Amino acid sequence: MWHKVRMALRQDTGDHSFDAWLAPLALVSLDGDTARLSAPSAFIADWVQGHYQDLLRRHFANQCPGIRRVVLAVAANGQVTAASRPLAPSAQAVQSLPVDARYSFDNFVVGKANELAYTAALTMAEPGAPGFNPLFLHGATGLGKTHLMHAIGNAYLARHPQARVAYLSAEKFMVEFMAAMRAKDTISFKHRLRSVDLLMIDDVQFIAGKESTQEEFFHTMNEIIGAGKRLVLTADRSPQNLEGIQERILSRMAWGLVADINPADYELRLNILQAKVATLANRVQVPDDVVEFLARKITANVRELEGALNRVTAFALLVGKPISLEFTRETLADLLRAHEKKLTIDEIQRKVADYYGLKLSDLLSERRAREVARPRQIAMYLAKKMTPRSLPEIGRRFGNRDHTTVMHAVKKVEELRGQDREIDSDVATLARLLDG
Repeated sequence: MWHKVRMALRQDTGDHSFDAWLAPLALVSLDGDTARLSAPSAFIADWVQGHYQDLLRRHFANQCPGIRRVVLAVAANGQVTAASRPLAPSAQAVQSLPVDARYSFDNFVVGKANELAYTAALTMAEPGAPGFNPLFLHGATGLGKTHLMHAIGNAYLARHPQARVAYLSAEKFMVEFMAAMRAKDTISFKHRLRSVDLLMIDDVQFIAGKESTQEEFFHTMNEIIGAGKRLVLTADRSPQNLEGIQERILSRMAWGLVADINPADYELRLNILQAKVATLANRVQVPDDVVEFLARKITANVRELEGALNRVTAFALLVGKPISLEFTRETLADLLRAHEKKLTIDEIQRKVADYYGLKLSDLLSERRAREVARPRQIAMYLAKKMTPRSLPEIGRRFGNRDHTTVMHAVKKVEELRGQDREIDSDVATLARLLDG
C-alpha cells in the first residue's frame, strides 16, 4: 500500500518535488485510522506539514478507506524520536515554492557581468553572520537572479540541515497574504514566513501599488532582519529605480548590499554554452562552430541562450540528425530572425571579395577562371543560405545571371563542402564573419 501511495504522490507532484520532499519519508505504522510517517529532519517534516498534508491524506484514503489521519514524526539516527501534531488541513499555509535542487553555485557560470552578485550570494550562504543583510540582486529577466537564490538556499541547507528556508515570488506573497486576510487568519501567514532562518522573495517589483501587501512586506522584512535572520530579494531594477513602492521599503532594501547582474558578454555566453554542452556529451555532439554561433547570435539573456541550445539538441535527437551550423540555422530560423540584423547581398559580396583578395567587380564579371568562379559560387551559396532573397534576385545581383546559375552554385558548394576540407573551412569562416 505504501508503495502505491508513493507512486501516486510522484505522479501528482512530479519527480523533482517528490524526490526533494516526499521520497525521504518512511512509513512507520498503520494504527487504526492513522498512518504514521517519519521524516529525516524537522525541516522536511515542517515542509511536508505545510505543503503536502491533504495530498498524503487523500492517497492513503484511496488505498485504505479506513485511514483518516496522517501523523508525521521526526527520525534521528534512524529512530523516531518525537511525533508532531497530525497533518490537519491548513488552507491558510503559505504555499511557497521549495528550493530547487538543480541550481547550485557549482553550475553557475561566473563572468564580469555577474561576479559581484555571485560573490555576494556565496557570502549569504556561508556560516556565521553575513556582513550585510538583506542582499538585493537586480537585473533583467533571464540573467541568473533566481538561479543564485536557489543556490543560496541549497548551500545554506547543506550546512544547516535543520534550518528553515522559504523561497517564494512577491506575487505569491501577495496572493497568499490576501487569502489570509479574507480568511481572517493572517497570524498563520505571519508566523510561517517570520519564523524561517532564510527568506528569499523573488521579483519584488510586483508589489508596486499594492499598499496592504507592502505594509505586511515591510513588517516581514523588519522581523527577519531584526531577528538576525537572512533575507534575499530580487527585482528587475535597483531599489532607487523601483516605482510605486513605499520609500521606507526601498530604504530597507538598500540597507544591505545591492548587486546588479548585467547582460552576459560574448565570453560569458560562450562559457555558459560550453558548460552546458559538456553535460550533453554522452547524448549528442555539438560542434564548436555551433556553440560560437549561438554565443554571438543569442544575446538577449542567458535563459534564451540555453533555451536555444536545448531546442537544437532536442530536435537533433528527435530526428536523428547530427548538429551542424546549417541544421542550427534551420531549427532556430524564427528565433534568429528576431535577433539578427538584416544581412544584405552587398555585404556578402564585399566580405567574400575581401576574404579572397578580389575586387567586387570580379565577382560580378563574366570571368570564369577558378580563382574568381569559386569565390563567386561561395558568395551565391551564402546569399541563398543567409538571406531571404529569391534565386532570381540573387542572380540579378551577380551580374544579371539566371536563377539556374545560382542553383548550380549552391549545389556545387554543398558538394565541395563534403569533399574539400579547405573549402568547408572557408565557408564556415565566412559565415562566422558575416554573423558578427
